[in-house]
Amino acid sequence: MNLAFHGPMADGRPKLPGSLHVNRRLDQWLLLLPGGQVVVTPGKVELGQGILTALAQIAAEELDVALPRIRMQAASTPGSPDEAVTSGSLSVQESGMAIRHACAEARGIFVGVIAQRSGVSRDDIVVRDGEFLAPDGRVLGSYWSLAGADLLAVEATPGVTPKPAAERRIAGTSAPRLDLPEKVFGAPRFIQDLRLPGMWHARVVRPVARGARLAALRDGPLPGGATLHRDGSFLAVLAPQEHHAEAAALRVASRAEWHATDTLPEDAAVEAWLEQAPGEHSVVLDRAAETPPATHRVAARLFRPFITHGSIGTCCALAQWDAGMMRIWTHSQGITNLCADLVKAMGLPAEVFHIQHVEGAGCYGHNGADDVALEAALLARAHPGRPVRVLWTRAEELGWGPASPAMLVRVEAEADAEGGLLRWSQQVTSNGHSGRPGRGKLPTLLAASMLAEPFAVPNAINPPLAGGGGAQRNAIPGYRVPAMNIGMTHLSDMPIRSSALRGLGALANVWAIESVMDELAEAAGADPLAYRLRHLDDARARDVLTRAAEMAGWEGRAKREGFGYGLAVARYKGSGAWCAAVAEIEAAERVFCRRLWLASDVGEVINPDGTLNQIEGGAIQATSMCLMEAVRHDARTITSDSWEAYPVLRFSEVPRIQAAIIPRPEAPPLGAGECSMGPVIGAIANAIADALSVRVRHWPFTPENLSKSLEN
Repeated sequence: MNLAFHGPMADGRPKLPGSLHVNRRLDQWLLLLPGGQVVVTPGKVELGQGILTALAQIAAEELDVALPRIRMQAASTPGSPDEAVTSGSLSVQESGMAIRHACAEARGIFVGVIAQRSGVSRDDIVVRDGEFLAPDGRVLGSYWSLAGADLLAVEATPGVTPKPAAERRIAGTSAPRLDLPEKVFGAPRFIQDLRLPGMWHARVVRPVARGARLAALRDGPLPGGATLHRDGSFLAVLAPQEHHAEAAALRVASRAEWHATDTLPEDAAVEAWLEQAPGEHSVVLDRAAETPPATHRVAARLFRPFITHGSIGTCCALAQWDAGMMRIWTHSQGITNLCADLVKAMGLPAEVFHIQHVEGAGCYGHNGADDVALEAALLARAHPGRPVRVLWTRAEELGWGPASPAMLVRVEAEADAEGGLLRWSQQVTSNGHSGRPGRGKLPTLLAASMLAEPFAVPNAINPPLAGGGGAQRNAIPGYRVPAMNIGMTHLSDMPIRSSALRGLGALANVWAIESVMDELAEAAGADPLAYRLRHLDDARARDVLTRAAEMAGWEGRAKREGFGYGLAVARYKGSGAWCAAVAEIEAAERVFCRRLWLASDVGEVINPDGTLNQIEGGAIQATSMCLMEAVRHDARTITSDSWEAYPVLRFSEVPRIQAAIIPRPEAPPLGAGECSMGPVIGAIANAIADALSVRVRHWPFTPENLSKSLEN
């Protein structure tokens, strides 16, 4: 498969694959060491999704070296190519294809040099674990023997042809994860484990309400030699011992007086607030068509509250300001974007920031990792030469990190007497789904709005649909519908700081679409599977749906009291991976998802086991979200700031999952981390309707919200 495209881009340069286009030097991506190792330096980061293993496989494949020779270097500024943010299930597409092309070109460069020096035709040279062999078996040289020749100090060029799928031996196999041994055996690997000599611990003292300002602070002693830091309403304590920092934070909190007002809609009024809040409406798709009169009509109004990340490990960062340099250790998903906002918030030039990614304890989306990095940097600048570690509490993690916005989705669909789809209207109301750093004039970091010279909190944005979209993600049904009107209202008021959480708007939109498809099938007297297949022109969508249904025994399913089956299908973003899900639920004292069958098509698969991990992990998180999760708040602050108030799925409640991948080795690779989420939520909702004859319109799918649906 030739990944190169020879046409020019908007910047006038020939197109190169993925992130290589804007990071064109080969030595930005690869370093060959005389000792027989290859250092690969991607800008994408490990979040527990196994991406560094997949990227290592791609590099080893194209260079023709054994996988153990590849050393993956964690992203840093300025030591890595700028690959923006690790998000959107794009790492293999952006970073993987860049590395594939860069390694294929590097291999060609080295083979060319060996051919020139040896007189052996380059077409006759075989590369075996880094050595270049002549047809008679002679070793002509190796990568390592030429490691000091600076052969990669050049820009990549178009026209490079990586290996065809049939010749791949490493990419496409379930190689063991590079990051797991240390995690399994408890070695200190996470940022929460990192300790530096002479380090002080810090805790931030939070306001009593959103937008509150510090009015007064009483003086008094602090335990363990702790010191106080105040900059406007940004209040923190530092101490040599962590327990002293924690005790000092509690003492300072009791002495602080805040000026606070009501800024949030009441918890029970969020749905009404979405209806009334000001916003800007835009048309996502408007397609007119002459259609016959409708016989069947379905109107649905679905509400999803604010939800949050619920990361097991709380956010953490370390920083040190020394000799005019700010070193930061962070689990941010976008270190170059973080750097851009640190420049704005701190008034320092970009070149003083040296940011090193260190793995956190797992997060898919924009949590508080960037926020805590600014807090550590502010405190480090106030204490030159001393490393400062800031760790959030559980209450901060659940109460102060960016939340995924509440959403209201209205669907009106019409079909003819035979059930054929005629018209579809879907209107989405939501705050923006991206408040990540580095994308606007103002910093989006939490502490920036609390300083003595505060920055306004910028409204979260929705990326354009061509870039994956935000609230409008997956709002366009993948079914054959002659007439469509899809619209989005982007709210201008943002009472709770909103940003990206795994799947963005796709979760609510797929839930809405797949619920309505089930209702239309019921109105037409059709089986939900057959009805979907009737309206699906996308062959790959049909394949995953048929496979999931076969795995679940859909045709032979038996009706049992208190149990229900549902299915759903979607192509993530309308341009990414395909996934279909069948869910079996049990309606007991509350709803439990007992089994899931998943079929996915992610194009070329680099690491099958890692891909299944991602698909299954997304399904489990989606199950937790729709059955249990909602941010709770009063008029001033988040109240769901503990596991008791924000429960997530327990291990004992995880459904049994059977997952399959439809192999497409010749197709471009597509991300797997988010494709299962929308279909799982849609399938669970439809399974509830099958068991209880209740269409769920309110998230989470709790007994209380099912009762609301009965009343409507």
